[in-house]
Amino acid sequence: MTDTPGWASPGSAPSSEGREPGASRPAEPADRPGDTPPAPQADGNAQSPGVKWSTEQPPPGQWSAPTGAPSPNQTPPPPPPGPGWGGRPPMGPGPGGHGGGYAGPPPGYGGYGTPGGYGAWGGGWGGPPPAAKPGVIPLRPLGVGEILDGAVSTMRTYWRTVLGVSLGVALVTTTALVLMQGFVLNDALAQVQLGSRDANPDDVFRALPDVMAGTGIVAVISTIAVIIATALLTTITSRAVLGRPVALGEAWRDARPQLPRLFGLILLLGLIVVGVMCAGTLPGILVMFAGDDVVAGAGLLFLGLLGATVVTTWLVIRFCLSTPALMLERQSIVKAMSRSAKLVRGSWWRTFGILLLTGLIVRIVQALIAIPFTVVGAAVSGDGINNLLGTGGGHPGWTALVIQGIGTLIGSALTLPISAGVTVLLYIDQRIRREALDLELARAAGVQASVTGSPGPVPGS
Repeated sequence: MTDTPGWASPGSAPSSEGREPGASRPAEPADRPGDTPPAPQADGNAQSPGVKWSTEQPPPGQWSAPTGAPSPNQTPPPPPPGPGWGGRPPMGPGPGGHGGGYAGPPPGYGGYGTPGGYGAWGGGWGGPPPAAKPGVIPLRPLGVGEILDGAVSTMRTYWRTVLGVSLGVALVTTTALVLMQGFVLNDALAQVQLGSRDANPDDVFRALPDVMAGTGIVAVISTIAVIIATALLTTITSRAVLGRPVALGEAWRDARPQLPRLFGLILLLGLIVVGVMCAGTLPGILVMFAGDDVVAGAGLLFLGLLGATVVTTWLVIRFCLSTPALMLERQSIVKAMSRSAKLVRGSWWRTFGILLLTGLIVRIVQALIAIPFTVVGAAVSGDGINNLLGTGGGHPGWTALVIQGIGTLIGSALTLPISAGVTVLLYIDQRIRREALDLELARAAGVQASVTGSPGPVPGS
């Protein structure tokens, strides 16, 4: 037997430290070669060769830890902590009869309970440390709620810059819509009494060019304004991730070089969508105008429209990250589309779900803001509830249009930053998942890596 200190299980040989007072050291086996006969004890009685332990042994079951000599009725204390395993008791007797067992790796090895490792087993394991958060999101893969919260936090933290951009864009688009509806659309539709029995198809066709021209002008103005807002909000959101504020002038200087490419990207995506829809509906339209079988043509048109809608939706989600890829990576149009397709690959349904949820939230918020203004505008202008519901045959006056425009302006100003922010944060999330972008963001933000568990403060929180 050895005298190696350590935790020995009850019933095995005790170590030289912590023996009971008056207890003798256990004798070595007598049959071992080269052993000498046991020496006589102090009382003159020699130990017999067949006995290997001292005759002065305590009663069974009273052995305690080799750290002291407790009272007979005391419960054995817990074992002392090992040198490298955070309080975990060493194992039982190891090979060769050693009672100390394995004491763990040396200090600095990096294991549990050692310097450079995670928390010890005895101290409680709480999972991985929190990720660094220098800005509006933690630098790790994000959940749906964290993406939405990051977009809202960006608007709340940098509200002067964000609302300045969105309010300016909403003002331009709403003003164009109100003016176009008041000067062009109302006059064109006034010639057509859609609710009257005397409505003539010729009147509808005569008013159609003016309606399409007015709608097209409003669409072009709105598209230009939204593209500029998207470019600016993309820059602002990317800075918000790092916790760095950005002024409106600085955001404009960063986004301006990429605006021509961004316009080209939006135009190309629009042409792709229009081409797919035309390709899907054209066969059914040709069959219907041929007059051979109107029912078959209508069925073919429905199937083609359904198929074109599915393909269009797939393409829109596939290329939805092209805008942040073009703005933040300074890519070309084709390269940005390729980057978006690569990032979305394997996560199409998740991306679709997040964008669908964001769209529903945006539409609900816009409706909740716009409906009260629409009702108030109809009541103040005297147009009546019938005109509000479109059953009175009339058209809203300027008072109603202005009040409705105010509601649209507020709704657009509050929801545009959310839509743009979700797209940018979704792009960042996909790059974190696929390309470990969080490490680069942590270095750019000047914070420690996420494994250190030292999250930074959120600006404005």
